Parts: sequence; C-alpha cells; structure tokens
Amino acid sequence: MQLISRSTQAPQTRSPFTTVSPFSTAHTERVVILIDGANLFYAAMQLGLEIDYTRLLQCLTKDRSLVRAYFYTGVDRTNEKQQRFLLWMRHNGYRVVSKDLIQHPDGSKKADLNIEMAVDMLTLSEHCDRIILLSGTGDLTYAIDHVSYRGVQTEVVSLPTMTSDSLINVCDRFVDLSKMKSEIEKIRPTQARIPD
Repeated sequence: MQLISRSTQAPQTRSPFTTVSPFSTAHTERVVILIDGANLFYAAMQLGLEIDYTRLLQCLTKDRSLVRAYFYTGVDRTNEKQQRFLLWMRHNGYRVVSKDLIQHPDGSKKADLNIEMAVDMLTLSEHCDRIILLSGTGDLTYAIDHVSYRGVQTEVVSLPTMTSDSLINVCDRFVDLSKMKSEIEKIRPTQARIPD
C-alpha cells in the first residue's frame, strides 16, 4: 500500500492572523471565536470603548491557531455605514453571519442569532481545542455545556453585569471584558499640540 504524504508547506495566512484548516494537525491550540455583535456593542458602550477589531482578534488568538472567527449581527440594509463595517470585517479575518432586524411592537429592533451561534458552536467543536464566546446570553448555556462534554475548553468573554450566571457557571474560564480594554481599544494618533 502506498502512503500519500501531506504537504509540508506552511499554511497561507490572512491578514495579520494565522489561520489553519479545521483539519490541521498543528500542535498549537486551535481556537474558534464566536462574537455576539449586539452584546459586544452594548458592552463597549458601557466601557466607553471604541473597539479595534484587528487588535481584538489578535488579543483573543494570541499565539494560538485561529480556525474561524464568526461575527453575528442584525443588519439594517439601508445603513451604509454598517454595510461598510461588515464588508471590512469580512475582509479582515471574520466570517459575518447576519440577519435582518425585526421591529417589535414596542419600537425596538432586534435579530435573534442564538440558534445560528449554537449550531456553529456544535459543528466547529469537532475541529478545535477551545471555543471563545463573546456573549452573555444564558440561551447559549446548554450549547457551551454540551461542547465541554466533548472535551473542548470553553471561554466566555463579556462584562459580568451583562452575563448570565448560568453561562459563567458552565464555562471553563470567564474573562471580564473590562480587563482587556487597553489591549483592544482603537488607538488614535495623538494630535500635535500647538504651543500657547
């Protein structure tokens, strides 16, 4: 029987992040990142933080291999600024999963993407060592618990005040988003000060 050897070429990289095939045999820890866009947006508002999404991905990945990074969000098709942002995300290491916003009787607009997040979490858990979830919703508790039973490490990143106790209790590690502020905030060039 003839054995076919795998190519020893290094995997191609996208952006400043190292991405690997879900079927990679690399010895570094393989991570999947799932971001609840609405939850992260409100957490950032509470912190007075403008997030640099390039730095966020680097901070979450560190020296590990990124399998996939998903960003889940409700969309308003008429909002050009949002459309440009999502296009940038798609070209800079994120897979965007979107759903049209639905207006509720009270006037609020929302798109529920918890089912999509749970399905992706279960599917991708077969191809990674750790799942990092940026969300605080208790609706994902059962999915996180199930993934843990498969032997995958689970990490939840959010603000404690915006995170369900049930989610914190089942994950392997909880990270307070406020502790990451200096690592993920957008750095603006300082303007030259004009002397008086």
